[in-house]
Amino acid sequence: MYDVIVVGARCAGSPTAMLFARQGYRVLLLEKAGFPQDTLSSHYIHLEGVAVLQRWGLLDRLREAGCRPISHQSYEAPGVRIDGFSLPIGGQRTTYAPRRYVLDPILADAAVAAGVEFRDSCAVNDLVFEGDRVVGVRYTTASGALATDRARLVVGADGMRSLVARKAGAPHVIEHPRMTCTYYSYWAGVPAHFELYERQGRWIGVIPTNDDLTLLMAYFPQEEFSAVRKAVEPAYLDAFRTTAPELYERMTVGERVEQLYGTGHQENYFRKAFGPGWALVGDAVNHKDSITARGITEAFVQAQSLTGHIGEGLHDDAALQDALRRYEDDLDGNALSHYQGALNVAELKPEGRAELLRKLVGHQELIDRYFSTLSGACSLDDFYNTELLTVLDQS
Repeated sequence: MYDVIVVGARCAGSPTAMLFARQGYRVLLLEKAGFPQDTLSSHYIHLEGVAVLQRWGLLDRLREAGCRPISHQSYEAPGVRIDGFSLPIGGQRTTYAPRRYVLDPILADAAVAAGVEFRDSCAVNDLVFEGDRVVGVRYTTASGALATDRARLVVGADGMRSLVARKAGAPHVIEHPRMTCTYYSYWAGVPAHFELYERQGRWIGVIPTNDDLTLLMAYFPQEEFSAVRKAVEPAYLDAFRTTAPELYERMTVGERVEQLYGTGHQENYFRKAFGPGWALVGDAVNHKDSITARGITEAFVQAQSLTGHIGEGLHDDAALQDALRRYEDDLDGNALSHYQGALNVAELKPEGRAELLRKLVGHQELIDRYFSTLSGACSLDDFYNTELLTVLDQS
């Protein structure tokens, strides 16, 4: 009998397991993949997430893994270019975009170091119920044997297609149609900072990552997915050529060192966050278009929120119910704001954004505050302050 079973050991699951174990709970962490293993990802950790890693004592491990620090961001759209960076959070001024086969094992190792029992290559097949309450999981072990374990709380951190959510019957409480599809790869010999380029119907993201490689991502409208997937490479290269010509020139002297990866299945939703004996974190509870690269950061924040609210109250029915409600309330706050922001960007209509940012040129503090709304250092309400409104009125 465990206190908590966490299903999924990536950016949401391993931190959740680690934090529960640090509170003294007996935790089982199950992962269907064999680590280390790559996965589709935009990789970027916003400053909010970097500050959380520092708080957990894991930031030095990430730095030691050879991921290039990022302290310069730019955005370019027709008629405007801005350069700057987010205001610091928790004293942190640099961000990182680690490969997932680097980041995920760091998180899983930290969970084990906290006392978590970690089993990878284990596929969860079903939940165990007593009445309407989830009391455990059934799974297939790495050796192919069937096993059942029980817990006070089962946490689904198993991604967009969460089995825990499906078996628990977690409904969608917010849902929007797919908006973009994306393809990306890794390039050598393409010097870069954190660069964003946009024009009507296209979005380009450029992020330095491990091993002196650069991640180059192209986004297309969802309605073009069928056509793009039939001719991925020409569509991908044309997106860079027509959206970011100077960047395209840098690419021509570099080298693509891996295949093209991509997806057209970027769902947009919030699920019910908890029920009797279960809770959801990360993409299992809230998934949105990856265009704003908020997934990893929000997984960290949600893990901290869930475990922090529960605290010592896991075995007190009333305290646990209240903690789970407060966790869900947190999702209805900042997570919902970032969700709406991602949907706005995923429309791939830069006119309004470009018009606003043109008025900020020459006002570096406001530019940095704009980048801070993306990183989590500044809320939209704080961004639209008196100084900004004065600049807008004068333009």
